[in-house]
Amino acid sequence: MKALLRITLALLALGTALAVPMSGNAQKRVQAKTVVGYISDNHCGLKHMAGMGDDKSCTLMCVKNGKFVLADRDHRSVYNLDQTGQEKAREFAGQKVKITGRVTGKTIRVTAIEAAT
Repeated sequence: MKALLRITLALLALGTALAVPMSGNAQKRVQAKTVVGYISDNHCGLKHMAGMGDDKSCTLMCVKNGKFVLADRDHRSVYNLDQTGQEKAREFAGQKVKITGRVTGKTIRVTAIEAAT
């Protein structure tokens, strides 16, 4: 019985030792990517409502009750921004930008935002 317990514990320890490095490798596969679009808010997304002023004014007004997003109008996609992206996006509200970060589904883990031309 003690031998069976030792073997079981050894297998568990080996499985744990192998699982930790594998999870790190899976994370490394997600490469940084640059996505171009417009800083908008989650209420308006791809298109701002008429009569709300320019894109910057509308975005800053609507984001009070929401969050900043990246609106990729060319591909008709809207990406959520992580907390770092929320902080960096305010100065680019309504502007065309290049965001660099790790894209997972429809969320970007932002490392940098810069103005795009």
